[in-house]
Amino acid sequence: MAKPNVNYGNLKQSYLFRDIATKVAAYKKAHPDRKVISLGIGDVTLPLAKKVVEALKAASEEMGKAETFRGYAPDQGYDFLREKISEHYKKRNVNVDISEIFVSDGAKSDLGNITEIFSRDNIVMIPDPVYPVYMDTNVMDGRKIIFADANKENHFLAMPDKRHADMIYLCSPNNPCGSVYSKAQLEKWVEYALKHNSVILFDAAYEAFITDDKLPRSIFEIEGAEKCAIEFCSFSKLAGFTGTRCAYTVIKKELILEGFSLRDMWVRRQSTKLNGVSYIIQRGAEAVFTEEGMKQCKDNIRYYLDNAKLISALLTEKGIYHTGGNNSPYIWMSCPNNLKSWEFFDLLLNETCVVGTPGSGFGHNGEGYFRLTSFGSRENTIEAVERLSKVL
Repeated sequence: MAKPNVNYGNLKQSYLFRDIATKVAAYKKAHPDRKVISLGIGDVTLPLAKKVVEALKAASEEMGKAETFRGYAPDQGYDFLREKISEHYKKRNVNVDISEIFVSDGAKSDLGNITEIFSRDNIVMIPDPVYPVYMDTNVMDGRKIIFADANKENHFLAMPDKRHADMIYLCSPNNPCGSVYSKAQLEKWVEYALKHNSVILFDAAYEAFITDDKLPRSIFEIEGAEKCAIEFCSFSKLAGFTGTRCAYTVIKKELILEGFSLRDMWVRRQSTKLNGVSYIIQRGAEAVFTEEGMKQCKDNIRYYLDNAKLISALLTEKGIYHTGGNNSPYIWMSCPNNLKSWEFFDLLLNETCVVGTPGSGFGHNGEGYFRLTSFGSRENTIEAVERLSKVL
């Protein structure tokens, strides 16, 4: 008799963003004449950089000719892209060999799939509030989860304590809170991981939004991290690839657990379960790292950061505590008048037709907080700020 994975019964009944989509759809159906502005889900709205589109077109033409047609991509990705990624790291004085770079279809996928190379007996430490994927993937596997408090007192940047954890999820710039770890703070996490023989799973999907050169954009800028960390990066926010899907994960050769090379284990896992990312998409990703392509992508990022500044300026004017708004596309705000997260969601939707994300959906410490994103158009962001100003 086949048996199900009963750990799925421990998950919340539905995914946070599906709940939001259901509520918004019902509202739109009841009020078809009203314009709803979404500052909720973190999806980009600007089109792909022209240099990227040119590369995608050229690669598509290649696939239509027998002499340049390509089939399955290499398991770890084409060398031409991994070499560009390695060069990207060198600009931050970080040495990453292309054999340590794994191209995939998304950081979200890798963050979930990486758990397969770890024992289910491992204790997992996750910040609270947290991006739901970290939590849900480990609930699915049945691991014990402990939480590191991120709160107003530490500006929503969880720090290590005396408890032991085997796997640690960190995200900087943080989703959902918009906070960014300093070098000194990450040094404490690396020190903890080395002491406890732990592995840090470092989500750097939003590293391109960091404009302050004093702030680290990679965990590997910290001495010793190569022995205790795995880094996940994405083209979704760097270059707007949410609809084209491309990312990369870095596992250094020095990362060894009980004689097992985690890099080699990931090679084996990917070669078994992944047929690679398409040639066309990888050529588009390669174009991101050209001088022209990077400039165009940075222009898009600057556009979103300017949106974030508009939202942050309103909250500052109204005296509302928030994190993010700079070095990040997210703004994490305290709900006014002691409203709970979903109460504030309903207030905004019904009185302003603006959609955000209830903080309680990200964990216990998110109750009473709310996430707004800057990924909308400038026109919609300005209009949303005007609407918000009337209820804050």
